[in-house]
Amino acid sequence: MTRKARAPRAEKTATLSRPSPSAPAGSVPIEPVPAGPALARLEVRNLATIRELELDFAGGLSVFTGETGAGKSIIVDALGLLLGSRANTDLIRTGESDLLVTGFWNEVAADSSADQSRTDQTSTDQSSASRRLAAQGRGVARLDGEVVSVRELQEWAQTRLTIHWQHSAVSLLGPANQRALLDRGLPDQSAAYTHTYREWQEARARLERLRTNERERARQLDLLTFQSREIAEVAPLPGEEEPLQAELSRLANLETIAQSAAGALTLISDGEENALGFLGEAVRALNASARYDEASAALQQELRAALDSLQAVSGELRAVAEDGAADPEQLAHVEGRLGALGKLRTKYGPTLDDVLAFQAGVEEELAALTRDEQVAGTLDADVEALFSEVRRTGTALDTARKQRAAPLAAELLAVIRELGMPHARLEFRLSPLPEPALYGPSDVTIQFTANPGEDLAPLSDVASGGELSRVMLAISTVLGADTPAVVFDEVDAGIGGGAALAVAEQLWRLARSRQVMVVTHLAQIAARADHHYKVEKAVEEGRTVSRVRPLAPDERLEEIARMLGGNTSEAALGHARELMEGRDVKEVKPSDRLKV
Repeated sequence: MTRKARAPRAEKTATLSRPSPSAPAGSVPIEPVPAGPALARLEVRNLATIRELELDFAGGLSVFTGETGAGKSIIVDALGLLLGSRANTDLIRTGESDLLVTGFWNEVAADSSADQSRTDQTSTDQSSASRRLAAQGRGVARLDGEVVSVRELQEWAQTRLTIHWQHSAVSLLGPANQRALLDRGLPDQSAAYTHTYREWQEARARLERLRTNERERARQLDLLTFQSREIAEVAPLPGEEEPLQAELSRLANLETIAQSAAGALTLISDGEENALGFLGEAVRALNASARYDEASAALQQELRAALDSLQAVSGELRAVAEDGAADPEQLAHVEGRLGALGKLRTKYGPTLDDVLAFQAGVEEELAALTRDEQVAGTLDADVEALFSEVRRTGTALDTARKQRAAPLAAELLAVIRELGMPHARLEFRLSPLPEPALYGPSDVTIQFTANPGEDLAPLSDVASGGELSRVMLAISTVLGADTPAVVFDEVDAGIGGGAALAVAEQLWRLARSRQVMVVTHLAQIAARADHHYKVEKAVEEGRTVSRVRPLAPDERLEEIARMLGGNTSEAALGHARELMEGRDVKEVKPSDRLKV
């Protein structure tokens, strides 16, 4: 369900407008980003060297560049907080009491273009997420202004944004992640196998319990049967203790009750002067006046009614006064019943309701153990049948994996070779397991080598950090990101020359179907960007401040020249101009474009 956007409470509401950094003449327009939540705006306050920052975003490829130490990765840190990453109070700007990061998403895709030549068709359906961290360590997460847990914020954001941190390519070293890459295109076969495997494991575990715990089960049956019988013999009723306690109190104090009734009886009827006598005289005293006065007659009638009531009470008091000794059998019955209930409460309580709940649980366990005994004879055959089904679905899964492995490896390898590893080889290798596992009957590992003449070996054993980064980029390009927006934090580390141009091309291709943001130090990547932001650091009032701003075309040229040679000489500017013009020379063929 799409939330209706509103700014977090007590926080500034931003106007959600798209940026409009100009692009060089002749730039290639971006194709519309597919439907999906797109990050439209980011607001940051008091994060590290950022005092206050407001950035608008659009689709396509956005790059962040700047001098070393300018704080380029702070943008990634801010987005990481919205993804639920661990909050560290060291991130709070020195001297400030808290930091705040707020992101705004367009929940329905909007058309956009690199040169902003078309009128934006921006949806009004927008959502916001924010995270505040106080210096004292307390934090607050919000979705559309409503306070939520960090886990809820994380679950919400993870469907919209993926961050490839500078060293996150190491996740490829995990066998589970390598297997998941292959199984991503086999959801039906994988789900069928997993379902059958779990059924088999549950049946096998149940059969194992029956076989290994028969003696324990017999003891458990005896205990549960005894407990059930003990409670059933008393047959406690909900709420019966309170009236029993009241009855016991009455029986124990009958003598006091009788004496009190006798004293009241003396005053009402048995004394020389008593209430009944006085009330009778009062009735008679009104005889004369009642003949002539309706009010007196009415009062006399009320006195007669009171006389009748008092006579009735007198009779009841007499019965109580004469019952001064408790019936031993009745007293013993009440005491015995309370004693039996108390014993049950001591063993199964502490309250009678707890006893009844315990009884229900015992009956349920007894029924389960009885069923186990009844099905033990047929469960073995069920386990065998389920294992046969596991083998069948496992064979189907491995067959599908093998059919997918070669084409997927070829697609990945084509991109990897473009990224400066022309002699690389890669394949998915299936190794049968001694016994089926939850993920399948075989292990799946990526075998890799970047050097000619070298044998294939597990990716985790032979790939360097730079090679891992390029493999990760190839995977993101070929398989697409799992979210509408994807962020790369210096994924180009250790890359240069022709490989840098290839990395730039791959990022640009990915940006045809995703909103892609890249923190980079490579001019080749910056030249391919649809939107270019520069991170700058300055000193204001004795304090270091980082700022981020979109660059105009002439500013982009100077920034790319700086990235190429450290200066803006005519030679550097000429080279930068060639790079920026080159970004528009290649046109991606329709067959090469990513499909979502």
